[in-house]
Amino acid sequence: MEQRNNVTEFVLLGLTQSLQGQKILFAVFFLIYVVTMTGNLLIVVTVVLSPSLNAPMFFFLGYLSFMDVAYSNTATPNLLIDLLHVKKTISFQACMTQLFLEHFFGGAEILLLVAMAYDRYVAICKPLHYLTIMSQRMCFLLLLLAWIGGFVHATLHIMFVYNLPFCGPNVIDHFICDIHPLLKLTCTDTYIIGLAVLANDGASCVVIFTLLLISYVVILYSLKNLSQEGKHKALSTCGSHITVVVLFFVPCIILFVRPPFTLSTDKYLAVFYTIITPMLNPVIYTLRNSEMKSAMKNLWARK
Repeated sequence: MEQRNNVTEFVLLGLTQSLQGQKILFAVFFLIYVVTMTGNLLIVVTVVLSPSLNAPMFFFLGYLSFMDVAYSNTATPNLLIDLLHVKKTISFQACMTQLFLEHFFGGAEILLLVAMAYDRYVAICKPLHYLTIMSQRMCFLLLLLAWIGGFVHATLHIMFVYNLPFCGPNVIDHFICDIHPLLKLTCTDTYIIGLAVLANDGASCVVIFTLLLISYVVILYSLKNLSQEGKHKALSTCGSHITVVVLFFVPCIILFVRPPFTLSTDKYLAVFYTIITPMLNPVIYTLRNSEMKSAMKNLWARK
């Protein structure tokens, strides 16, 4: 413990050392952050205040947007502040908090995507039993499992890192505190912990990504029984879902399904699932949905 306390803060190198580049990135990421917050909060408010959006799909979409708001706030505000400063520091406790929150909300969101894929599978493949299977109780149970899964996933990360001895180097070549850059700074052998991280992050990403792809393959295969209009609607929905899944999971798999070492490109890959995906979710999952757009228009007219 005494060794660990030799490091009370970490220095984040960020995405670029160029002052001009930092100004450009600030403008870009600030715009993305505003769009992310506005789009996701608009969806949450619309789902909560619109009686017509009482289907399980909209229940999950509302919570997906809520998670995106929370997930985006674990990294983006700190990144924006750091882009305005020459020296970018974060305290040890703040670093651990950020590590926990990003994996808590990220893990919960991954499991929520599984729940949403299951919801679409039941809706398309078992339409006559949809309301029976996807009852209110089932929806809350799936949501609870997502939150619990995210909490367990994040807690494991803190257990891996918190009591490791940080006794010298404190410069992180990243814009956030993440597991691999932190393991690189410890002054002890982290081979076993690296394998545990590989099992926790890498295996989880691969298994869940595979399950999601299989579920969408099954859904697409079952489309032959639908009408032309039903096929078009299902293809549109599944295609947009798959786009988000690929954007989220492929960078995660590249980062975590490998031995625990860091590359200079890691932080750029992390931009996709920490900053870009939360912005795209409202557009891809929700704003292309005619019922959601209609509910937004009605809510706006009512206000």
